[in-house]
Amino acid sequence: MLIAAGCSSDSGSGGDSASNGSDSGKGADSGASASASAAPTVQAAAYKSLPESCGVLSSKTLKSLVPEASKAGKKGTSEAGTRGSCSWSSLDNNGVKGSQFRWLNVSLLRFESDTSRGTGEAQAQKYYTQQIQDAQSVAGAKNAKSQAVSGTGDAATLVRYDLKKKEGAFKQQTVVTRVENVVVTVDYNGAGLAGDKAPSSDSLAKLAERAAKEAVAAVSAANGEGAASPAPSQSASGSKAPSRSASPSPSASKSASKSASPSKSAAKSG
Repeated sequence: MLIAAGCSSDSGSGGDSASNGSDSGKGADSGASASASAAPTVQAAAYKSLPESCGVLSSKTLKSLVPEASKAGKKGTSEAGTRGSCSWSSLDNNGVKGSQFRWLNVSLLRFESDTSRGTGEAQAQKYYTQQIQDAQSVAGAKNAKSQAVSGTGDAATLVRYDLKKKEGAFKQQTVVTRVENVVVTVDYNGAGLAGDKAPSSDSLAKLAERAAKEAVAAVSAANGEGAASPAPSQSASGSKAPSRSASPSPSASKSASKSASPSKSAAKSG
């Protein structure tokens, strides 16, 4: 009887241990599952790629904005799928009547969603506002105006101003656009040099807007959306200065090229 009782006792003890071990395992699984479900998540960015910066504008558009420039453009600092820029410089020499100078730069910047920084769209919106504010604060700018641009991305703003330089009166146009998680900045300026008449600011503004719309369409196309018309603009607030892109490439006039850059340092040098 003593032996039987001992065996019975050992058997019961083993069963309890197995049961406890099983319960413990279930608890661990539950904890791991809860931990996994509690991990922070963020909505994925809509756009995953960018078009080649020097290929976002058609030959026809380039001919209208920078008629004497090389169609290839001058590629700036770039990172595949993340950022890129391209610039064109044009000098139309009219002999004793002077010359017409034009400079164009298109920059693209794509933001990826991140748990610490937020969605790509939110980051792009913040940068969009920053770009507008910079464009509005260029030293020496005169007659500055800002206005919404319709039919271009999710939000678009035009910032325009005059900048007097020793070479001539420059008319600066900056169009900043956000489409999903991408910000497109178009910097375009023109001047009449050596006595030639200054270009019309309104005409330059329309051309800059045209370039912005085409660049936005190229971004959409690069992400499988074709060249469909983007959603209308919803904001005209804020804006930052033109992207820190490469200075205009020197043409027949080095001084004109230096004056073309809309950066604050360029403004001060005038």
